[in-house]
Amino acid sequence: MNTFANRLSDTFIVDGRWRWFVSGLGYTMLITLFAVMLGCIIGVIMALMRLSKSKILRLISGVYIDVIRGTPTMVQLLIINFVILAPINVPAWIIGSIAFGINSGAYIAEIVRGGILSVNVGQTEAGRSLGMTSRQTMKNIIMPQAMKNILPALCNEFVVLIKETAVVGMVSNIDLVGAARKVQGNTYDYLVPLLSIAAIYYVVIKIISIILSKVEEGMRKADKR
Repeated sequence: MNTFANRLSDTFIVDGRWRWFVSGLGYTMLITLFAVMLGCIIGVIMALMRLSKSKILRLISGVYIDVIRGTPTMVQLLIINFVILAPINVPAWIIGSIAFGINSGAYIAEIVRGGILSVNVGQTEAGRSLGMTSRQTMKNIIMPQAMKNILPALCNEFVVLIKETAVVGMVSNIDLVGAARKVQGNTYDYLVPLLSIAAIYYVVIKIISIILSKVEEGMRKADKR
């Protein structure tokens, strides 16, 4: 009788298939980490361009944010993999990191821009009255205060990105979804592998959410002092 326990064994134990899930989780976190780093770089640059006095810079950042936010992540991934980077032999995890980093950058840009605009304009005027340049005012006065509003949204973006990386399976079976697909190809059991990766995603995201909430709580306590 093919019990649930037997199906679970076929998914993880037989032929050491649990290694596929461990490897998949590793690639999922690697792609997420590098995507967030790239997204933060792009996001900060685009946010500053969006707030610039230059019409050209505002136009460029506006078009980028509008196009990226207005098109599906999967389509962006496929374009980068099968069109832009097709002539180059690039590892799948790097392709995923680039695609999700570019996608995340558009959302982070709006998060950063919103955080900067949330700081009272009087803070900018105070910095300028002290003889600071616009760059010094932004670096030393505005950004430290804006980070209090930016961090919670950035944490949420990180959690969302972990789940979004599941679509990297469209170009390679290196992530958790890819691990489930390999198991399905061997066992012809679609339910247990999918339930397994769903549980793994849930546990990982739950742990990260708890850690990030502790960080936010620590920042709020520091503010009260």
